Amino acid sequence: MFTGLIQAVGRIHTLERRGEDARLSIHSGDLALDEVQRGDSIAVSGVCLTAVELDADGFVADVSAETLARTVLGELVVGDAVNLEKALTLATPLGGHLVSGHVDGVGQVLQRWDEGRSVRLRLRAPDELARYIAEKGSICVDGVSLTVNRVAGAEFELNIVPHTLAVTTLGGYRPGRRVNLEVDLIARYLERLMQGGAAADTGGIDEAFLVRHGFKP
Repeated sequence: MFTGLIQAVGRIHTLERRGEDARLSIHSGDLALDEVQRGDSIAVSGVCLTAVELDADGFVADVSAETLARTVLGELVVGDAVNLEKALTLATPLGGHLVSGHVDGVGQVLQRWDEGRSVRLRLRAPDELARYIAEKGSICVDGVSLTVNRVAGAEFELNIVPHTLAVTTLGGYRPGRRVNLEVDLIARYLERLMQGGAAADTGGIDEAFLVRHGFKP
């Protein structure tokens, strides 16, 4: 698990295709790796990867064919910047929101404009993810925990404050940029509970249940 609060910006050092999958070597920049061990998880632009090798400059991770197909990691080239975050611990302040590092889909930046000292981005999510994106809800974009400011169908807007622009890769995003999206974890599980499925025979949660218990008018 992660928080979506980026700890450093790294860069792709090597990208080696190995049949259908790949191996990434990442220079970790200012990310402290002194307590990281082989087998630990590190989020790379929102994708949870396992560090299989560590050295003074960074780490190496294998990327499966599934991950290459469902995220933008397969589009990276040597020198590209990536957002990095180590897995949270019970002592980690949860300043963002709960992020699993399991990307739900790839979105695209449609528009960018300045608003005061901040930058506004309008993005489009895949249609099947639109129902999970709510105004003032949370979304993870390339590993960054952000608040949704406005929603219109599958399009949504984000306000990127100066600090986030400075310490993540978002400052360089322009229209056409493709990004990893992870929707709110709670929204996904709530939908599954609402569907009932196997739980329906045992009095699972549905709309009537929510009304009956005061969660919905």
